[in-house]
Amino acid sequence: MKNGSTRVEHRSSSGIVPNVSTDRTFTTWLDDVEDRRRAAGLRRELRPRTPGNALIDLASNDYLGLVRHPEVLHGAMTALRRWGAGATGSRLVTGSTTEHELLESELAEFVGAEAGLVFSSGYTANLGAVTALSGAGSLIVSDAGSHASLVDACRLSRARVAVAPHSDLDFVRSALATRPEERALVVTDSVFSADGDLAPLVALHRVCREHGAFLVVDEAHGVGVRGAGGRGLVHEVGLAGEPDIVVTATLSKSLASQGGAVLASEKVRAHLVDAARTFIFDTGLAPAAVGAARAALGVLRREPHRARSVLDRARDLARFTGAGTPESAVVSVILGDPQRAVDAAAACRDQGLHVGCFRPPSVPEGTSRLRLTARATLDQDELARIESVLTDVLAGASA
Repeated sequence: MKNGSTRVEHRSSSGIVPNVSTDRTFTTWLDDVEDRRRAAGLRRELRPRTPGNALIDLASNDYLGLVRHPEVLHGAMTALRRWGAGATGSRLVTGSTTEHELLESELAEFVGAEAGLVFSSGYTANLGAVTALSGAGSLIVSDAGSHASLVDACRLSRARVAVAPHSDLDFVRSALATRPEERALVVTDSVFSADGDLAPLVALHRVCREHGAFLVVDEAHGVGVRGAGGRGLVHEVGLAGEPDIVVTATLSKSLASQGGAVLASEKVRAHLVDAARTFIFDTGLAPAAVGAARAALGVLRREPHRARSVLDRARDLARFTGAGTPESAVVSVILGDPQRAVDAAAACRDQGLHVGCFRPPSVPEGTSRLRLTARATLDQDELARIESVLTDVLAGASA
């Protein structure tokens, strides 16, 4: 590798690398891969939800409990009737509406940024921001715990990529100080999605400013949970509106809808309109999703206590499971073996509790886990049931 770069690890979505022989058919090697997935406890299955599902939900990202809120549904339906079912084209052709622009300005004001730009998903927002702000002849330093969308953005960027050990400031400082490239980008989650821990944003920003680098912060799990009234971790630590910070966010978690946004300076927004391929060539976000997100943001503004309630409920979940004090909505219960995690999740489901199950490559080998997500609207009866189920299942999982 050139220039001392650190290779971005390239793994398949299953964690199993195909072994293809030229004398075997395409479908034959797929059968072999599936057999190895099953043996490793890494086979995944889709489980469609049904209307009226009675399971208590500790797996979704509906942190504020707004996905069925009457105002959010009304916002979606009003936009649907006004603009139709689809955006009809890319944002630069016919896919922008006044609804999109209102959401952009409202989101930017909420988190303390100059401007916003809405994308079709949080994934495409990260791809668009990172690739448009880097490119050949630049350096990206990415935290090892960054979300897959940031990892994929690094791969597509054509930049040299250095993967920093998780929250390792010394590595970031050294990579920036010794780089031959003029431009550099540091990318990180604010709240890491698997463990729920927080990035050292103040220190990271200080290092970036010392060495002339942009800091890109994915606030997918921060907005709606951290900061005053859910304004995010960047706002909480006093960095909102800094010209060298780019915030990305999703509308599919606390804001109970779908889509993503980049929140930054006007100059960055203008550049992304011209250069972010996932903005230029993708169909705009459907108006109903925009209307729902605007309504959810309105509820959060009026009821800022929902953000505090998420953390309170996360502390309850941690107490039930013996996990450490959570810093976000995410509570991880590490069980180690993938099959043990799958069996524990199934046992929870059999007792009326839906929990997340994270296995490699979503998490490192040996750290398969139940991933619980708190919801602001969990009531006392639900909490009592959750405690009973988790106590029983985790006792069996450790036996």
